Amino acid sequence: MKFVKVEWDSEFSGFSIDPTAYQEALPDLLELLPPGARGFASESGHYDFGSLRCVKDLQLSEISTPANKSDVLSIQFAPNQWKHEEGLLIRYFNVTRFELDFKRKADWMHDEAVLMDEVLPRDGRCSHEIELTDSRIYVECEDMTAIWG
Repeated sequence: MKFVKVEWDSEFSGFSIDPTAYQEALPDLLELLPPGARGFASESGHYDFGSLRCVKDLQLSEISTPANKSDVLSIQFAPNQWKHEEGLLIRYFNVTRFELDFKRKADWMHDEAVLMDEVLPRDGRCSHEIELTDSRIYVECEDMTAIWG
């Protein structure tokens, strides 16, 4: 990620997460993002670790990849039972790039939990990078929607 810092801290056997630089850059980035991406990135509570609408700790539950260029890529996240009341569905439109990289840094984690994400403008389109406990998702698309429920 360009702004958000997610690093493994071996001294504490956990992740150090800091979205501060992204939050500071976000006001300038918002006008360059497509409408759905702008709404998701600027949603109240998105980067507030105590908020019910913070993406941190959501559990990756399903990825549906498009069969052709006109289909939608969807990623479903289940709520963390100790933090969220709802899960999150993200739908990506006109996807031009999708990557799923496995890292195997946190073998003790059974589920893939979101550590943090970052939405950036890309030539009138957007990218969305999601850092998980044991993997990373990267999507470039025309726009996206995020639906809590």
